[in-house]
Amino acid sequence: MGVDIDQQLRQLVAQTCQYPRRSLQRRRCLDQLIRAIAQSGKLWREHTPDYEEALQLTWLYLCRNIENYDPARATVTTWLDAYLKKRLKDLFREQSQQQHHEAQPPPDWENQTDPIENLPDTHPDIPPILAETRQWAESDPEGELSNSHIRGRPDITCQVLILRRLPPETEWRKLEAEFNCKVSTLATFYQRHCVPLLRKFGESQGYL
Repeated sequence: MGVDIDQQLRQLVAQTCQYPRRSLQRRRCLDQLIRAIAQSGKLWREHTPDYEEALQLTWLYLCRNIENYDPARATVTTWLDAYLKKRLKDLFREQSQQQHHEAQPPPDWENQTDPIENLPDTHPDIPPILAETRQWAESDPEGELSNSHIRGRPDITCQVLILRRLPPETEWRKLEAEFNCKVSTLATFYQRHCVPLLRKFGESQGYL
């Protein structure tokens, strides 16, 4: 069973690469590929606050680097697992540093480069899950995102934070300065209120 799934994913990657960037066929193949990977059960899963965010970055990485995949070296999910786990470590490290050094970030942290920090919003192959998530967050059809906010701060809603943390995400320290609200407060609210809503949406779309 596992071999069949791995072979199917390799075939979907090859099929996707046949179509030019920005083409409708490529976008459809990417959508099919991401859903197949998510539903295969072979991608690394863990119940941590940063997992949903790391997963979004992994889908983006897949779409930007799909031509670099080498089937002779690893399965599709093993290839993505390496990136996903690295992003999880980076996000955990970033949050830990911000919570412990909110007043004075260390120099080496200031100089760290985010691999997707300057990525434009309109990437030709933006993953369907990100495009759909952004559309959902912007439209907020049920009104649950705009109605959920930090206590005493109706301007800092789930809608605002989700949109700002979607790739290319705004760093927590920049949001802290912009909203004059501590990183710990923003991150805690995001994990407790925004992440469950993101997970619910992802499950409804078949991505989780």
